[in-house]
Amino acid sequence: MLFNSFQFLFCFLPITLLIFFQFGRHSQTLAGLWLFGASLFFYGWWNPAYVGLLMGSILFNYGVGTVLSKQKRNNSGHNKWILGFGVSINLLLLGYYKYTNFFIENANATLGLNWHIEPIILPLGISFFTFTQIAFLVDAYRGQVKEANLIHYGLFVTYFPHLIAGPVLHHNEMMPQFALRATYRLNWENLSVGLTIFSIGLFKKVVLADGISPYSTPIFEIATQKGTLTFLEAWGGALAYTFQLYFDFSGYSDMAIGISRLFGVKLPLNFNSPYKAVNITEFWRCWHMTLSRFLRDYLYFALGGNRKGSVRRYINLLATMLLGGFWHGAGWTFIIWGSLHGIYLVINHGWHQLRRTLGHNLTQSTFQGRLASRILTFVFVVIGWVFFRAENLDAALAILKGMGGFNGINLHGSWQWLFHWRIQQAMASAGIHFGPLPAIYGEHSVIVIWIIALWSLVWLAPNTQQILAAFNPTIEEIKSPSKILLWRPNWHFAVLTGLIFAFALCSMRRVSEFLYFQF
Repeated sequence: MLFNSFQFLFCFLPITLLIFFQFGRHSQTLAGLWLFGASLFFYGWWNPAYVGLLMGSILFNYGVGTVLSKQKRNNSGHNKWILGFGVSINLLLLGYYKYTNFFIENANATLGLNWHIEPIILPLGISFFTFTQIAFLVDAYRGQVKEANLIHYGLFVTYFPHLIAGPVLHHNEMMPQFALRATYRLNWENLSVGLTIFSIGLFKKVVLADGISPYSTPIFEIATQKGTLTFLEAWGGALAYTFQLYFDFSGYSDMAIGISRLFGVKLPLNFNSPYKAVNITEFWRCWHMTLSRFLRDYLYFALGGNRKGSVRRYINLLATMLLGGFWHGAGWTFIIWGSLHGIYLVINHGWHQLRRTLGHNLTQSTFQGRLASRILTFVFVVIGWVFFRAENLDAALAILKGMGGFNGINLHGSWQWLFHWRIQQAMASAGIHFGPLPAIYGEHSVIVIWIIALWSLVWLAPNTQQILAAFNPTIEEIKSPSKILLWRPNWHFAVLTGLIFAFALCSMRRVSEFLYFQF
């Protein structure tokens, strides 16, 4: 079931919410069981067969975590073996469903084998509920798990606002909230804040992300079919996908936070204006923040982090991002994407280290310097997204070839007046010509308007959490850069939220999946 579907909006969500608070008036346990069951129903809507897999994973990890916690209290020496067993089972399960097809395909191609199995369908959200539970096991091993309520643990794993596409939750953030009496009491502030955040997220998804998708999909299809892309086509497709992914993931993150707030539960922040980042390290602090946290805390630190010298630190960064890329998808394009970001991070850390050696103050910067850094970071992120989106390596290279101008640079004829005739002559001698917009975009420069509008929103506007900062929409404390756009629970904002929601509903001509559902 998708958040941007009519059955979710007008059936599942209101019924689940109403019965949850009705039960909550009499019994927290009953309300918790109801929400647990509703989350399983939500998950099983796509494929009921995988509900058993999810339940088996929950019972297994709860049992192993309980044993680890008990062994920790008794100072047993078997903890490492128990932890290793639990983590291995989780990784084997994830590996079977997510990577078996990939490894068999590559083994056949490389070794000339003829292995064949029926295609394995990837269970939705398996990466998220697996990573969530691996973190739980590690924390139980460390003695950091304080609560052992099975209902709260089941809710922590299956809680439907996060179950399909994140965020990756941490038990210390969620299970205590499920134990609070206030969570099970209807709160009008939570309802108004939650509905506002959800409406903004729905608008981002169905109006902005789905609105620009027709300009990205055809370009990547042409590349997949080995077609030739011009400069404008390649950059238009790459930028269109860059903003489609941004507003798709941002919209989903807002909807998840908004839905959860309706139930009186705060989720961790998972998306915080990453395209405003001035370096790639800052980008990863703002993009899929809970995944970055998981990779840092449970992989990068486990590899040694920066405790064993600069060279080892760079190796650990590369390994972490390579595995992060492979987590996103079983394909060489994802491996290259992860490796690229690993290289970006190594260069970024090396550059900062060099500047410190030269005595530069990294906390001080000029407006021009920050703008140049933001543009440079954004360009390299766009290049990475080409590999992330492309069907295969050849398609990615075809788009990058077009972006580099190797297939010719033809600018729209209506832009010619912007340049002096001598500059036009110099451009012509450099292979830059004016003419009609590529046929893929139609007769008008609609794609240019889309890109400029969305780029302006991304760079200049506050994000949803900043707009509602006065009401602490997430677990983390958010500060707003503007007092003018701060949301208030009054009729002005109620009307505005209603208009946003109504416009989004009118734009729901078709139900489209979130891009991160495939991971």
